[in-house]
Amino acid sequence: QVQLVESGGGLVHVGGSLRLSCAASGLTFSNYAMAWFRQAAGKEREFVGSISRNLVGTYYADSVKGRFTISRDNAKNTVYLQMNSLKPEDTAVYYCAASARFWTIWLARATDYDYWGQGTQVAVSS
Repeated sequence: QVQLVESGGGLVHVGGSLRLSCAASGLTFSNYAMAWFRQAAGKEREFVGSISRNLVGTYYADSVKGRFTISRDNAKNTVYLQMNSLKPEDTAVYYCAASARFWTIWLARATDYDYWGQGTQVAVSS
């Protein structure tokens, strides 16, 4: 049974930082591209960033480029999202997702991903 478990969410002030983690089990982690999505209240789920299986490729939504960094540790079956310079508009539930597809910068649709975590809440106060 595949499980993706996010952690690290919380309440932070504008300009602050958070690091999200997503621990995977039940799959061969190094065979999957990984991504982070987010969903704010009343809005559709949106792509945040993705990373290739071999850590070489990353891609970010314009809204987070330069502020967020996605990384992974294949030995620990974990993907991370370092979020800096947080803004109120970053408030959302953040989800990690795994895709068996070959990674490209266009692997950014929710339907491209096979497995999802339960999400972790991030709230940025002004």
